[in-house]
Formats: sequence, C-alpha cells, structure tokens
Amino acid sequence: MPTVHLANSPAADELLAADPLALLIGMLLDQQVPMEKAFVGPYVLTQRLGHDLDARELAEMPAEQCAALFSERPAIHRFPGAMAARTQALCAHLLERYDGSAEAVWTDAGSGQELLRRLTALPGFGEQKAKIFLSLLGKQFGVQPAGWQEAAGTYGETDVHRSVADIVDAESLALVREYKKQAKQARAAAQP
Repeated sequence: MPTVHLANSPAADELLAADPLALLIGMLLDQQVPMEKAFVGPYVLTQRLGHDLDARELAEMPAEQCAALFSERPAIHRFPGAMAARTQALCAHLLERYDGSAEAVWTDAGSGQELLRRLTALPGFGEQKAKIFLSLLGKQFGVQPAGWQEAAGTYGETDVHRSVADIVDAESLALVREYKKQAKQARAAAQP
C-alpha cells in the first residue's frame, strides 16, 4: 500500500491509500477548495457514516440525507449540496458500470487511453481531472497500463511538480503550490 500525502492528516491519508472509493471521492472533491480539505473529505464522510465507504449505500441514499452529511459543520466542501449530488452520481456510475467497485475502473484497463476514457466518463471528472488522476494512479499506486504517461499528458511527465500526482511530502507540496501560483499568474497576464 502506498503512502500518500494529500490530506495532511495521517488517518485521512491512510484511508486514501487503502480505499479506492475514498481516493476517487477525494479527487472529485478537489475543486474550489484547498487540496487538503478535498482529500480529507472522504475520511470525514466515514466518520459521519460510522463505517467504511460503500458505493451502493451512497448512490441509493436519499439525496437530502447525503446532502445533510456533507453540510454538517464543518461542511465537507464549500458547496456541500452540489458535491453530495456529484458523489452520489459518481457512486451510481460505479454501480452501473463496475458493480460498485472503484478499483475496477482501473484494474483491467488495457491501455492508458482506455483508462483515460474510463476516468473521463466518471461524473464530475473532466479531461484535466481525469489526466491528473491517471497520473496519480501511475506515479503513486503503480497503475501503469501501456501508454499511461502519454495518456496523462504533461501530468504524466517525471520530475515535475504540477498536480496532486506529484505530491509525496511537504517539499513537493510547496513546489506544486508554486507551480500553480505561477500558472495562475501567467493566465492572468495573458488576459486582454
């Protein structure tokens, strides 16, 4: 089992390393909130549920009940209702296509392009998020179907610090934050 450093919480990081559904949900939540808050979200969810995450349970839970779990203070996300709905849609997709197994999304993917297609098809995963997650799987979890680096694009490159896929300790986290800061400044400078 890999050691991950995404939630800045040993218990939450241990869950992310051990539970593929937690890892997928953490990646889903990684938008419009600090990375650590997103990746601690699955752990908070397990604490509120009182047990391990289960795709069927989350998918079939009444929407108001799921939203209440996400909204309880402190809220799991800046937009708890929307992210509860996205989590339920993700879990419903896993039920429909992968018998509820998050890991099945990647375990038998025949190529990097096939895995990228599977990830892009997940509710809440656009192309960029799918490429970052593909890179995370390849770099930190040993999921490396043929052509995975090419499918991940620039996120699959080695010796870079562009995304969560490249965070393995406090130093690499600081380098990723600096990269994102510079990229944001470059985008702002390019605006007319």
